[in-house]
Amino acid sequence: MESAKILQDIAQQVSECTLCPLHTGRKKAVPGEGPANSEILFIREGPGFYENEQGRPFVGAAGKFLDELLDSIHLKRSDVFITNVVKCRPPGNRDPEPEEISTCTGNYLFKQIEAINPRVIVTLGRFSMVLFLKDVRISAVHGKPVNVDGRIVVPMFHPAAALHQPALRASIVEDFSRLPGWIKKAAPPDKPSQGGGSTGPDDPKQLSLF
Repeated sequence: MESAKILQDIAQQVSECTLCPLHTGRKKAVPGEGPANSEILFIREGPGFYENEQGRPFVGAAGKFLDELLDSIHLKRSDVFITNVVKCRPPGNRDPEPEEISTCTGNYLFKQIEAINPRVIVTLGRFSMVLFLKDVRISAVHGKPVNVDGRIVVPMFHPAAALHQPALRASIVEDFSRLPGWIKKAAPPDKPSQGGGSTGPDDPKQLSLF
């Protein structure tokens, strides 16, 4: 239960945070939600309009699509942990600034990852992807898992992208369909995979982070 207590403490800190300018325009911070022992962690960029109103991640049309995607692989929202790179909505839905990202990830996101210790991290969109993968284009690497310190990181398009670019929907659905296999294949995070034994083209690449 220690992990749950850590996550509760982080959520409380997020709700009161004044460490970066984003707090000045928020209605409700969005620390994230889900089970403390979740095997899979979803990270999106930041809260949007509805998230800012409700204090919960992935509400609105993108949230409904995410629920459909989870249902397609026999998961419920209550099975996974969902959080953001930044916990407060950037004004006008602008991109978060580097200082805002570093402040929020250093104080909150990376601590959430450590507490949850998920087998698989799914990055939704470019801003969460670049925390793990540098100098790549999401269009080139989406759905391709990377091994980061024994944990599989899978970059994906943000579900909201499919609402604006319907042509991306099939790619997102296909990427999600592979997640159950990666969860099964992932080594427990406290027992990092040993390098040197590639068995096929679908094996995740080795990468180190933190």
